[in-house]
Amino acid sequence: MTLSGMAVAFKASTSSVTQQHWSSPTKDQCQYGFTHLSRQKCRKRALCVTAISGKLDLDFTDPSWNQKYQEDWNRRFSLPHINDIYDLEPRRTTFSLKKNRIPLGDGDGSSTDMWNGYVNKNDRALLKVIKYASPTSAGAECIDPDCSWVEHWVHRAGPRKEIYYEPEEVKAAIVTCGGLCPGLNDVIRQIVFTLETYGVKNIVGIPFGYRGFFEKGLKEMPLSRDVVENINLSGGSFLGVSRGGAKTSEIVDSIQARRIDMLFVIGGNGSHAGANAIHEECRKRKLKVSVVAVPKTIDNDILFMDKTFGFDTAVEEAQRAINSAYIEARSAYHGIGLVKLMGRSSGFIAMHASLSSGQIDVCLIPEVSFTLDGEHGVLRHLEHLLNTKGFCVVCVAEGAGQKCIFVLLAQDLLQKSNATDASGNVILSDFGVHMQQKIKKHFKDIGVPADLKYIDPTYMVRACRANASDAILCTVLGQNAVHGAFAGFSGITSGVCNTHYVYLPITEVITTPKHVNPNSRMWHRCLTSTGQPDFH
Repeated sequence: MTLSGMAVAFKASTSSVTQQHWSSPTKDQCQYGFTHLSRQKCRKRALCVTAISGKLDLDFTDPSWNQKYQEDWNRRFSLPHINDIYDLEPRRTTFSLKKNRIPLGDGDGSSTDMWNGYVNKNDRALLKVIKYASPTSAGAECIDPDCSWVEHWVHRAGPRKEIYYEPEEVKAAIVTCGGLCPGLNDVIRQIVFTLETYGVKNIVGIPFGYRGFFEKGLKEMPLSRDVVENINLSGGSFLGVSRGGAKTSEIVDSIQARRIDMLFVIGGNGSHAGANAIHEECRKRKLKVSVVAVPKTIDNDILFMDKTFGFDTAVEEAQRAINSAYIEARSAYHGIGLVKLMGRSSGFIAMHASLSSGQIDVCLIPEVSFTLDGEHGVLRHLEHLLNTKGFCVVCVAEGAGQKCIFVLLAQDLLQKSNATDASGNVILSDFGVHMQQKIKKHFKDIGVPADLKYIDPTYMVRACRANASDAILCTVLGQNAVHGAFAGFSGITSGVCNTHYVYLPITEVITTPKHVNPNSRMWHRCLTSTGQPDFH
């Protein structure tokens, strides 16, 4: 199967799962599997709840269900390791930040006095810290109908005292996949810096995503501190990006031929699925190769992560577009500012940009269904805003109105297309343009003048340099990716969960994209800020 084919399969499996849920599920329906029914219904159906990721049937009348769930969770979130297929003895790490590093007499290059900045292999981070008293609490994340407290531990990221590779023998490769995102160069830079700190000399970049493994004429790029020193000062990817790829077996053939020991894949959900396929093929061939991913998406839609790099920059850059739309709308008679932001299936950018700007009157995201026409539709509300305040500003995510994430609607606002791009993403209709046309037609039909200004900053947002917050996140994620590889892990991703930096198995983060929970406090805060009603 090709990597793009895997992405298509990932999208299809997501659709089949999400159709079973109702319109306002909690995050746990994606993460922990509890379908949020009313308490009374839950008690009646306590025998039939299934954890969709772990595929564990839970009988909540069984007193030991909590223990069974915990065991299943620990199994799912154990990290794949090269010792699963090899019987390797670790060596003392070469990573130390002590200034007076003096090699030992045996020449192993380690410090005479062990530095105290290592992470123990048994360290864990807690995924969530709020104990909800009831499933009806706003944003409640519950496993069972009684909202019992269950601890979700994941592996803490960072350097270990022992490593499973000889740094001077390692060849490490870095590849950036998918679309552009602020911070790509920051991650590349930190991976190179950290590899050199361990003592790795042979570092290469694979040009233009997975394509660089098989496209004739594309040669790997030697990387070093001198080469990448200042690449973080500009946006884009120093290595180039592309979508899709060849068959997994062909990519692993190339990895094997190039004698690559560590592969760092920087990408989103589809790229993670590809990285996992490469990891599985390497294990199948019993290759000593660590495949480690770094989550990249400005949509912030990777499961379990607090946020992914590029998201903060995207929200900050979106302010420029929103502020321009606000000024245009306020300066015109019956002015309407319309801004379309990225967000194929998740409305995090639109929601956070609306919250941070304080200038948005209507925010539309993919996770919340709405109607444009009718007494309670969006267009009637725009009429009200023009009558009461004289102007309005609307922010929409690109995937708004195209599909309902958690419930099947009788019809979508836009005609669906089965066409997909090279990464397997469904090619969406342009909702921003559709909204623009609907607003113009509506006010023309009712004989009310309206001056509409439409702004789409999509590619301006993607191509800019990372801001300070994202630059720090990129730095830590890049460093931790290298630490994870040297610790012998493979098929993992480096992320931040509950403010702590952790490692997660790729298989768990690609089960479904992360979505805005319509019952969350954050979405409620957005509604409070915009003052918009339900559009049903």
